[in-house]
Amino acid sequence: MKTNQQCSDCSADGVEGGSSRRDFLKLTGMAAVAAPLAGSSLALAGEPDLSKPAETAVKALYENLTDTQKKQLCFGWDHKAEARGTLRTFVSNNWQITSPKILSNYFTKKQQDLVHDIFKGIVNPEWYSKFLKQLKDDTGGKPWGAEQSIAIFGKPGDGKFEFVMTGRHMTLRADGNSEDHVAFGGPIFYGHAADTFNEGPTHKGNVFWEQALRANKVYTLLGEEQKALSLVEKTPAESAVEFRGRAAKFTGIPVAKLDSAQKKELQGALSGLIEPFRVDDQKKAIACLEKQGGLDQCHLTFFKQGDIGNDKVWDNWRLEGPAFVWYFRGSPHVHVWVNVADDPSIPLNAKG
Repeated sequence: MKTNQQCSDCSADGVEGGSSRRDFLKLTGMAAVAAPLAGSSLALAGEPDLSKPAETAVKALYENLTDTQKKQLCFGWDHKAEARGTLRTFVSNNWQITSPKILSNYFTKKQQDLVHDIFKGIVNPEWYSKFLKQLKDDTGGKPWGAEQSIAIFGKPGDGKFEFVMTGRHMTLRADGNSEDHVAFGGPIFYGHAADTFNEGPTHKGNVFWEQALRANKVYTLLGEEQKALSLVEKTPAESAVEFRGRAAKFTGIPVAKLDSAQKKELQGALSGLIEPFRVDDQKKAIACLEKQGGLDQCHLTFFKQGDIGNDKVWDNWRLEGPAFVWYFRGSPHVHVWVNVADDPSIPLNAKG
């Protein structure tokens, strides 16, 4: 039986103005995701990097924009929007920073191609077609770019910069590691409503549901006392992904209390979470997590609320540490909120 919950992405919140899993296992020494990425150039410091395909395309796009376009699409690094604070760090499940859609006549064909190059550069090549399916399903069959818009903060090639793509079920970023202490350039969002707004228990056709199944595999390996500890009645607000630091009282089961087999399964689930994104962002996320003490500093929580079909395959779950939040909301369809850094004092702007 499908749930009939209301979802906050029914209307947009507008603002005017890779690698395979095998590669990831090699990168992190999958036997222990806790192994530090020693010597990684992404390990949280340095000047903005324009050498990666996405960032190279961001610079080329910026240079190709007209002065009029720059006035509409480009903002200062710490530009503030009324009622939102620093606009660059805002995240929501369905919003636009600027009005012009990528595939509209506002952009030239060359500019559209550059934006597409940025998008392809951000995601894992093996996930490119899956993201295209997600975007098509979530826009009533429209192609990539038909309902998404972009913004650029800072000036690529002259200090810190960040490209942000927004739309329904998507907030993705490319910043050339301008944000030393933050993964993915800041908080991101991804989601999917595959066949219907209120998905069934198997989430047929949902490209991200496999992530939840991997987390649920961890649950099946827990003992009865562990299951009781990991299972919480009610979900928190879906945009509640601010960092709470080491002193917080997290819900769920401490990862440190899992046995080796359970931890290995959770490490596999973590690899599935970061898999849709390019290798550089995967590395940065792991480096940030390691600086906090790794998975052993995290808690894993499953939520009874929103169990579609009452099948005890938990649609809603959360992996959280001092400065790490990956919040998977599978009811009524998939919303995933991600906020990862190496410093829990970094603020968040989010709206569900």
